[in-house]
Amino acid sequence: MTDLTHPVVWFYIPVTITWICFLISVGSPDRFIDYDWLWLLFRSMSPYFWSAMGVALAVGMSILGAAWGIFITGSSLVGAAIRVPRITSKNLISIIFCEATAIYGVIVAIILQTKIDIATPTDGMYDKWAMASGYSIFGAGVTCGFANLVCGMCVGIVGSSCALSDAQNSTLFVKILVVEIFGSALGLFGVIIGIIMSGGVKWKEE
Repeated sequence: MTDLTHPVVWFYIPVTITWICFLISVGSPDRFIDYDWLWLLFRSMSPYFWSAMGVALAVGMSILGAAWGIFITGSSLVGAAIRVPRITSKNLISIIFCEATAIYGVIVAIILQTKIDIATPTDGMYDKWAMASGYSIFGAGVTCGFANLVCGMCVGIVGSSCALSDAQNSTLFVKILVVEIFGSALGLFGVIIGIIMSGGVKWKEE
C-alpha cells in the first residue's frame, strides 16, 4: 500500500505534474518552452508583487519557525514538568527565545514595508530602479524568513533537550542554555542581512 505521507506522493509528483502542464500550456505553440515569452512574463510582473511577497515571507516564515519551536519545546517542557515540576520556571526562557524569532520577522517586515514607494509604469513596463527595488525587498524578506524559520526549529529542539536534561540533572541547565543562546543568535544574522539588502532600495532615479 502506498504511503501517502511520503514527500514523493504529496509534494514531488504534484509539483512535477503542475510544472509540465505549465510548460505545455503557455508560450508559443511551435516550441515546447517559449523562453522569450517567459522572460517577458517575468519582466512584466509588478515590483509591488515582489515587495509584498517579501514582506509576507519575512513575517510569515518567522512566525512559522517560532510556532514550530514553541511546539517542540512546550510539549517536552509540559510533559517533563509532570514528574519534575521545578523545571517549569527556568525553562520558560526557551519559549522566550523561540518567540524572539517571530519578533525578528515582524521588525524586518515593518522596515521593508516602509521601503515601498510609488512607481509609475511607462507603456506597461516599470523601470530598472523599481524592478531592482522590488527584487531587493523580496530577497531581504526571503533571507530573513528562512533564517528565522530554521532558527526557530533549532531553538525549539535545543530547548526541548534542555528541559529534559534539566529534569534529569539540574547542573546541565546552564551548559545547554549556552548552546541555545548561540542557536538563537542565528536569527539575527538573517535580520542583519535583510536590513543590509533593503538599504539600497531606490524606486526611481534621483
